Formats: sequence, C-alpha cells, structure tokens
Amino acid sequence: MKEILFPRRMWRRRPELKRRYDVVIIGGGVQGLATAYYLAKEHGVTDVAVLEKSYIGSGGSGRNTAIVRSNYRTPEGARFYQASLDLYDGLSQELGFNIMLTRRGVLTLAHSERALATATERASVNQQLGIDSRVIGLDEIARRVPALNLSQDVTWPIVGAMLHPGGAILRHDAVVWGYARGADRRGVEIHPFTEVTGLSQAGGRITKIRTTRGDIEAGTVLSATAGWSSQICDMVGLRLPMKTYVLQAFVTEPIRPMLVETVVSSQMRLYVHQTTRGELVAGAEAEPYPTYQGRSTLTFIESISRYLVELFPGLRDVSILRTWSGLCDVTPDYSPIIDRTPLSNFVVSAGWGTYGFKAGPIVGVTLAKLIATGQVDPLIKPFGLQRFVEDRLVSETASAAMSH
Repeated sequence: MKEILFPRRMWRRRPELKRRYDVVIIGGGVQGLATAYYLAKEHGVTDVAVLEKSYIGSGGSGRNTAIVRSNYRTPEGARFYQASLDLYDGLSQELGFNIMLTRRGVLTLAHSERALATATERASVNQQLGIDSRVIGLDEIARRVPALNLSQDVTWPIVGAMLHPGGAILRHDAVVWGYARGADRRGVEIHPFTEVTGLSQAGGRITKIRTTRGDIEAGTVLSATAGWSSQICDMVGLRLPMKTYVLQAFVTEPIRPMLVETVVSSQMRLYVHQTTRGELVAGAEAEPYPTYQGRSTLTFIESISRYLVELFPGLRDVSILRTWSGLCDVTPDYSPIIDRTPLSNFVVSAGWGTYGFKAGPIVGVTLAKLIATGQVDPLIKPFGLQRFVEDRLVSETASAAMSH
C-alpha cells in the first residue's frame, strides 16, 4: 500500500498547561505571537505560553483590512509605525513564510482647505523623519486613479491628497501563521481555545491566571487582547482610559483592476483597496457608541456604499459579497497604551483603535525587550500610561479612520 504523507503542522498540537511559566501572554493575535517570537529569538526566553480563547488569529488580527503604513501625524507615531513597516519589509524572509506584502501606496484625500493643511502638516512631519509622503494636486490624482470622481458637483469635492508611497497591503493570516510557527519552533507553547476567566492578585502582582483549562502562575503576564483589553484589566480592578467600539468592513465581488493605491477619505471616514483577485476591500468609521456587539449593521452598509459610489460612480452596480466586524479600543488621544501597570508583573498593549495590526512587529520587538530586560525602548516610551496624568498626549486624531 502506498504511504500517505501528511504535511507538517505549522505548530504543535496544544499541550497540557504547565503549572507555571516565565511569561504568559493573553491573546493569540499578531502582537501576542510577535512578542512570544521575539522573546524566544532575541532574548532566549522560551518558557512562554500564549493563551487564546478561540482559534489563533480569531480576533482583530483576522478582522482587519490588512493595510500597513507610517504616514502618521505626530513624530512619535510616525517614527513608531515606520519601524514596524521596516520590519514588515523583511518579515517573509525572517519567518520563512510569505506574508504577500505588496507596496501599493496610500492616497489620503482632502476635501477642504483645512484638510489640505492637515495633510501638508502630516507630510512635513513624515519628511523630517525620512518617510516618503507628499501632497499632490488634482492632475496627479487623476493620473493615478482615473476612476475617481473629481467633479466639484458632489457633496465633498476633492481638493488635493497626501500620497504615501510606502504604504502596503499584505495577507494578515499569513503574518499570524508565520509568527505562530516561528514562536512554536523556538519552544513557545501555543494554547488555542483556552479562555482566561480571572486573574488573582496579591502583594501588588498577579499571582494566578484562571483559565477554562485550569489555573497557572507566571513571572510576567502580558495582555494583548485588542478590544477585550478592558475586560481583562477589569479582572484586577484596573480601569484604562479607553472605550471599545465595533469597526466594520466589507468585500465586493471581483472586478477589473481599477485601484493601485489604497484610497482613504478622512471626511467620509472611508478606506478602500483592491486585492490581486479584483475584490474591493472597504472599511468605514466605527459605530458611534461603545459596544461589544460584533454584527454588521445596515447603517454601515448604507453609508459606505453611498460614499464609495460618490468617489467611484462606476461601482454603482457592484455586489457586496460579505461583511465582517471587529472590536477596537480607543484612547482619548487615539494612540496606544504600551506599558507596565501598577501591578509589577502585569504589562498591557491596548488602546490601538484601528492601528494594532500595523504595529504588530515593532510591538513584539519592544515588548519582548521590556519583559526580558525591564528596559523601556525609546519607541514606546511616549505611549506609557503616565502620559494621561502628565498631560503629554500623543494626538493621532488626524490619522484615525473614525470620527467619535
């Protein structure tokens, strides 16, 4: 009989939980897995468990539009996301896993003189940091995106745009799988379908992690749970300055190529890009109320359809194939929280809004450094909790794809 050969698993089957680990990471998305990978690779910390309540990559990492960019407004933000984009550039080779990254560029439309001034300011900040961004006029916009409606007889006429050639799209699942495989091969344990149900504390530290598969202890605990961060932190009585919203997206049927760049409209709170298969992937602003309800809404479909047709009249008869939604937690300044907490062994990565996936690689590098050495990398120092007390906010409102 001919032997049947099965492909090797990308990571080992879920083992039994040990009683204790050096590091326990709550959240099996890109940030949690990247941190586990760099802990093992860069610092030799391999006694690590990644706990995910569902399947690996089931949260925000699997529910986004896979756009990565660094054209942020603040020097702190732009520098941070450029470092992540640089890591994404070499990630396929680093992990030995094709993440299918393609440089498309990002075109952020301006619909008013004020928006154009903001775009100019953002481009200037980017240029000072060596990031390729510039403001372009209607003639160049027309050459780059012929399908775009540049008429002045519309609700929000286009007056210019900010071009960020370094922006890219990639396969988000591939990033998750690559980091998971890389961490697993260095000894990290990956535990899907293991929900954290409680955290016990004593003496100013977390002493026990209660899960659906038993209790464990850890030297350090990291929460990398995106929209669920508030619920995890509530288990130890820690209230973070942020709210959780539902963000939605949809994908259309495949059509002939019409977009190279990702097109963003801050006025319409809309972003859209075209996949290599011809589908249009589009997202819009978050729902205007905090919620953990994850269903797509009719309001979202109506508004995004209207905006897309205004920008691209030729899409009027294109069909929507499916919609999806995910949770995003948003801070007052629209920048993340990456820091230790008042509990000495509890670290959080939270408040990412729509930016969490973009930052995955650099979050992994810097959090691994923080956990392994206690050193706060200069790239994440501006995003500490203390900024809310000291009034050192890092305002990224101008870069956010939401209006609340």
